[in-house]
Amino acid sequence: MLQPSHQSLQVAAVPGQRVPVRDRNQDSPWHTEAVCRRDEAGLFFAPSKEPTASRLSREEAAKRVCGGCPVMVECREHALLQPEPYGVWGGLTAAERRVVLARRRRRELELKKAAHTAGPIAAAG
Repeated sequence: MLQPSHQSLQVAAVPGQRVPVRDRNQDSPWHTEAVCRRDEAGLFFAPSKEPTASRLSREEAAKRVCGGCPVMVECREHALLQPEPYGVWGGLTAAERRVVLARRRRRELELKKAAHTAGPIAAAG
């Protein structure tokens, strides 16, 4: 049987649909419940020399699959903590994950700076 093309997967999830985060106390690893396990890997990872229009279309289709996944949050955090340099993970492309990581680093630096600045003021108060 032939695998369906990624174009047929573009209606896999309703945009904007919220999926509840799964119970983190379950014994099975998060990835066993991932919706993408049923789809072709080519939807989530770019073939070499993929034209931009094709890449954008494929990434949007992959994000729609992620949007209906019960473990999207766990998948995203995995990709951010590893960090995964390629593919769509948890509804984010590699470029989007780099932006999230940069924002997290900036926020951590700001919090450290604020805590360091607030320390002497609180002691003097």
